[in-house]
Formats: sequence, structure tokens, C-alpha cells
Amino acid sequence: MSLSQLTPLKVANKLALNPTSELKYASEVTDKEGNKIKVGCPMATRALVALMNQHAVIGGAACHWGGPAAFAETMSALHGIMFNSNKQWFEAFNFVNDAGHAENGIYALRANYGFDNLDFKALRGFRSIESKLTGHGEAHLNPEGVFISNGPLGSGVPQAQGLCLADKIIGNDRTTLCVLSDGGSMEGETKEAFAAIPGLAKKNKMNPFVLIISDNNTKLSGRIEEDSFDMEPTFASLSALGWEVETVENGHDLQGLYTTFENSIEKAKKDPTKPIALILKTIKGYGVEATEKSASGGHGYPLKAYDDSLVSFLDEIYKGSAPEEFKTWANEILASKPAPKESAPSSVVKEKVQPGFARATIAAAKNGLPVFSVTSDLQGSTGIAAFHKEFPTHYVDIGIAESNMVSTAVGLSKQGLIPIVDTFAQFGVTKGNLPLIMAQLSEAPVIGLFSHTGFQDAADGASHQATTYFAATSSIPHTTVVSCSCSKEAELYMEQAINQIKEKRESGKVADSVLFFFGRESHPSEYVEGLSYEWGKAQMLKEGSDVTIVANGPMVQKALDAAKELAQKGINAAVINNAFVNKPDVDLIKKSLAATNGKLITIEDHQLVGGMGAQIVHALKINDVDFKVRTLANNGKFGQSAYKADHLYDLHKLNTEGILEAYNQMK
Repeated sequence: MSLSQLTPLKVANKLALNPTSELKYASEVTDKEGNKIKVGCPMATRALVALMNQHAVIGGAACHWGGPAAFAETMSALHGIMFNSNKQWFEAFNFVNDAGHAENGIYALRANYGFDNLDFKALRGFRSIESKLTGHGEAHLNPEGVFISNGPLGSGVPQAQGLCLADKIIGNDRTTLCVLSDGGSMEGETKEAFAAIPGLAKKNKMNPFVLIISDNNTKLSGRIEEDSFDMEPTFASLSALGWEVETVENGHDLQGLYTTFENSIEKAKKDPTKPIALILKTIKGYGVEATEKSASGGHGYPLKAYDDSLVSFLDEIYKGSAPEEFKTWANEILASKPAPKESAPSSVVKEKVQPGFARATIAAAKNGLPVFSVTSDLQGSTGIAAFHKEFPTHYVDIGIAESNMVSTAVGLSKQGLIPIVDTFAQFGVTKGNLPLIMAQLSEAPVIGLFSHTGFQDAADGASHQATTYFAATSSIPHTTVVSCSCSKEAELYMEQAINQIKEKRESGKVADSVLFFFGRESHPSEYVEGLSYEWGKAQMLKEGSDVTIVANGPMVQKALDAAKELAQKGINAAVINNAFVNKPDVDLIKKSLAATNGKLITIEDHQLVGGMGAQIVHALKINDVDFKVRTLANNGKFGQSAYKADHLYDLHKLNTEGILEAYNQMK
């Protein structure tokens, strides 16, 4: 059968049409025919990003500044070309933004156009649970503006490859434009696409393809070359792979970019067998001196909530004075600052879970154990950075390459080291899953520190929210899955994990890989004093006589709060922290069920299918325990952006209300 006989399904395209209103803030460029073309003003994009980020930060969310600031001219020029096409933009082009951390710059630019009826007021809801303007572009929530969801770095390029291949198969006259960061170029799947796209194009299997790489030598934690390795050889290899490569020395020259993009699109159309790769030299955090010079390029938003420097920040973006509309908006934000609340001092010591892991690792190194950290750019978020500071020769930053990170650790383990890998849970269990399996198949145990579990990464949205992490890892042979709820728990279990690997391997036994999952928020450093933290055992945090609530991770506090609420209604609930997810403490849970009328409620920040509750129920059933159960979990839904994890917990009834409802259902 020839390709011409392949008829695609009739799938509705939900992308919004070309904007018809005038740009509110425009810059002017000249096209190849000499026509004057209005495009979105990059300074306006940066100012709008600063303002919309301010609303998100006030709500409690983290945001990105450096990335969208670096991409402002690129996106203005590309959208000018796409929106001035003689077709609807999505009929002429596939547009894939692989740099998801820069999506807020696209929202700002499109609001300037009035695209999809977006206005500046809509930007004020950025990253809130009410808005479709999520932390990273999400096609399931914003199909009018996002065709390919773009959270994980590096996934967009091979997906763009698929779009381009499909256009060739179907016979669409469309050019694929894919925008990538240099950090995203470190991912393995990106490098696979670097080879596949020109390889397939040479065989006449691809439509025109233009890849645009923003090269500013910067990732989240700092400069790529200094922290990891030089990316220039990677970019130099593109020519040998079959790309037509052009380096643009000034990636902030709007006219120069517009002309380059026009010429590259025309060239790609003339010869689709030779895809175009444009490497733009940009400055992360461009437009504000402090962020341009910072080690991370101002990756996150540099201003605090209600920051008094907001107006001067906008003025610096404009190299003088920002438009009055933006200043008025900024002053409205500053004027809305609430009076500080007086709160009674608390005796409860709170901190994130992360420091516990670092303390145990530092102690192990001081005791002469061969612990070695293999990290992939998120060491500050996972907490292992404290170990790096203490032992700067005991780690390597492999770059933004999670699969490579875990596989590297396997090699270290085979040579007798105790390797520790770290990243967000979503990336650890997706990009790192096969290497984690291969670790145990090679009898090379690793320790994983996988943070920002479930809805704990609220603001970044669904692409960053790991909700399948227990299911993805619990069935890997010789792997122990631990969900930590506090720093004391993390410290003592990490110490035991390191020592167990040492003892078992030196005695010739197969040691488990240990995967620690934890959130990002602060909790009491310890929920109950005097706990034993015995390896493989659950913890009875509160005994009861009416119902047993089993939780772990961030849900432990929810369970304890619900127990207090139940107590006010005369219901005595037991609370168990089941940290060892894939090795449930059947004896303790069985004992508690015998004392609580066989009533069990499990609660977890995870999918219902394959989660902690499912594993507990199965373990109890095969041990012939008689009980009634209600499981609170994510019932088959993707997440979304929200200012705080609690907003998502409330939406999914992973809270006191949900536990009370579950108890009433068992009466």
C-alpha cells in the first residue's frame, strides 16, 4: 500500500484561529519583499511575564523568568511569520515549543495579540487552578493554544519529528517549527531525534523542518559548561548528522531573527531532505542586568511577592520608562499588599524533607563510605546540593539527562561505589525507569532521591506532577520504594539504606535499590517523638478504636488533621505512616484493624490504580485479613497547575473532608 492511500482519522483541530485584532504593543520588521510587518514587542512580552509572574508568586507559586526573557525576540519573530501566513497558522506550520519553562512568554505574547480572546486580565490567573494558562503548556487544558504538551525537556523534538513525518505521509503542505533550549539538547531522546530527523529527511520521509536552539550555556542550577560539560561539540555534530546548520550570534536582534527565520523556512521548503538547525546565541534573563549576570540566568522569578522593586524592574526592561499601563498594573499589585498577620509562635520545628537525606549522606561520607552523587541539574530542589558543598569531589553533574544519570550510576555501583541519583519524581520514574530496571538486572543497586511527588509540584502542572511513581517502581525486583513524610524519617532511613547496601554487597548478597519519594513543602521534622524508624516497618502515629487511617508522604499530616476532626465527633481514629510502599507492614495494619472494627481508609498523593492503597489491600487479602476499605487517591485524572498543592488536594478530596466522607460511607 502506498502512503497516498493512508487516510487519517477525522480528528477535530481545536487550535484557535489567526488573531484579527491589532497588536497592543508592537515592533516593526521588514519582510523579504520589503513590506513593513508588525510583530509583538519583546519588551512588552518581558514586562507582561514579570507582571503575570507577580500574581502567581503572590498566590504561592514558583515561576520562570530567565527562559521567556531569552526567547522573547525569537517568539515575536516566529509568531509574526506564522500569524501573517496566507493560511491559518496551524495549516501552514506545526509549532512545537520544547522549552516549556518559557511558555509564559508565549502566553504574554499571544495576549498582546488578543489570540484566542486572551487579554492582559487573563494573564493574572497564570498558574492558578482556575486558569488554562498552566505552568507548562498543557494540551489537555488549553487545546486552543497548545498542540503538544511540553513539560519534560527534550520530548518536544521527537514529537515534532512525528508531526513532520505524519505530514509527509498524509500529504499536508506544512512546515514544522520546533523551538528548543540548550539544556533540552542534553536529553537522550533529543539526541536520538537529532540523528533521526535528518536521516529520515534524506530518505524523503519528512516535510520541511526548522529547529531553533537557544544557546545561552545556562540551565536551572548554573552554567552548563562549568557545571557539566561543553555543549558546543553536540551542536557541531549536527552538520555531520545531516542538518543545514546556521549560527546566529545575536539571538536578540529582532529584525535579524525575522529575516533568518524567513530564509530558513523558504530553504527548508525548497529542499525538505535537508532540515535546518538554527543555533541562536542568547542571554538567559535578557533585559535585566542582575538576571543576565546570575549563575542561573534568573531561571526562576527573581522578585518576591509585592516586591517594591517591581516598577523599577519594568523600567529596566524598557531601558528607561515602562508604559503607564504596566506601571499602573504594578502599582495596583503593590497597593493590594495585605497587612502582616500576627501569628502565635509555634514550638513545632518545620523543614523540608530534603535536608534529612543530605545529612545522612554527609555523615556516611565522613565515615568513609564510598557514596557518590550523580545529579541532573536539580540538586538544589532535591536537597543533595548540601552534600555537594561538603564534598565537592564526590559528585558529577551529568546535565539534563535523567536516563543517562541512572545508567551512569549503574556503572559506578558495579565498581563498588554507592551511587545516589536525584531528580523530580516525574522524570525519575519515566526517563529513568528502564535504567532502574537494568540496575537490578545487573545487581548494581542505586539510591534514588525523587522529589516533588504528585501534586506537590503544583504550579508546574500535569507534565511535572508524578502521579504514577509507586505503580512505576514498586514491581521492579529487588527494589524498595519508600515515601518519606519528614526530615527525621528521611535521615534515618537514608542512613540505613546506605549501610544495607554496604553490608549486603560485601557479604555477597543482592542488595535492593532504594527509591525515596518525597514532596517539596515543609513539615514537622518529626511527627511523634521516640519512634524507632525500623527498616521495613510502618509507624503507629496514633492508636484508635473506630477506624484505621493509613497514609505516607505529604498525606501523613492530612491523616493526623482528619483524626483530630473525627475526635471532635467522638470517633477515635488510628493513624499509621506506611513509608515502605511495596512492602506493607501487614502485621501492624492487621493489629490496628482488629482494634478498629476492621475499618480501613488509605490516602495517598498518587493514582488509585497501582498505588499504596492497592498494594496494602492486596497484601491484606492474601493474608486472609477481613476488613472494609475506602481508598482516597487520584481517580484516573491528570493534574493541572495550581498555586499550592492544597488547592489540588481539595479538588480531589485528598483532605479531611474526603476522609470524613470515606468514614461515613463505611457506617
